[in-house]
Amino acid sequence: MTGPWNSCGAISADATKLPVMTERPVLGIDIGGSGIKGAPVDLAEGVFAEKRLRIETPQQSTPKNVAAVVSEIVDHFADQIGDGPIGITVPAVVTHGRTRSAANIDKSWIDAPAEKIFEDHLGRPILLVNDADAAGVAEVQYGAAKGNPGLVLMTTLGTGIGSALIYRGVLIPNSELGHLEIDGHDAESRAAASIKDKTGMSYEEYAQRLQRYYEVVEALFWPDLIVVGGGVSKDSDEFLPHLKLNSPIVPAELRNKAGIIGAAWLARDAQDNPDPISHNVS
Repeated sequence: MTGPWNSCGAISADATKLPVMTERPVLGIDIGGSGIKGAPVDLAEGVFAEKRLRIETPQQSTPKNVAAVVSEIVDHFADQIGDGPIGITVPAVVTHGRTRSAANIDKSWIDAPAEKIFEDHLGRPILLVNDADAAGVAEVQYGAAKGNPGLVLMTTLGTGIGSALIYRGVLIPNSELGHLEIDGHDAESRAAASIKDKTGMSYEEYAQRLQRYYEVVEALFWPDLIVVGGGVSKDSDEFLPHLKLNSPIVPAELRNKAGIIGAAWLARDAQDNPDPISHNVS
């Protein structure tokens, strides 16, 4: 294969070096169930170049309605980003520009050509990516997993469990390890942070759920490092010390900035290494 993407849509090893920087920052946008957040990112440092803008997610969060909100964020930062690419995260499986699922957003995203919808609406190149994948890339490029030469597993503990697998800097997209069946249950139905909050579990009790989840994932993939993100990661000292695993496990460093930063990095990388499959997918 001669292109930078493998048959699963992962970036090849020779495309993992930080792209040649332009003077302008790249806009990253993170679409969530309650809010759409965006900021220009300085890719040399992995930091926001301007203060983040947040706009409420429309009640009918169809791709076209969300694209209209994204357009407002693009207009807000137009002077900073010029005509550069935009990276957008979405809580969905994304294969070659098409969204295959919908978590906490309108079901009209399922099997929608969402990347093209955004490109047509915004009139500029768009890279659409799963939100956990973007966060994982950011942590590998700039955060808790920076410089790790092996297999990194990023998990985001929130309403569900998001995951990202990055091997030697290469993203293996759409891993969806929150939906592993463990002891007869969908994993995130037992171990998502939302379950802890809903049931009033203590962190020690929650750690028991996480122990079971991570030991199964570890036995399947044997990662060299596990990074734990999501809002609950701010209290990681309350539960990570209770976990007994073979792999080191650490809290994410970029927290709620990771999705925006990772989306921007991937958008810039996609300019140099376009996906040769996406334009052939109807």
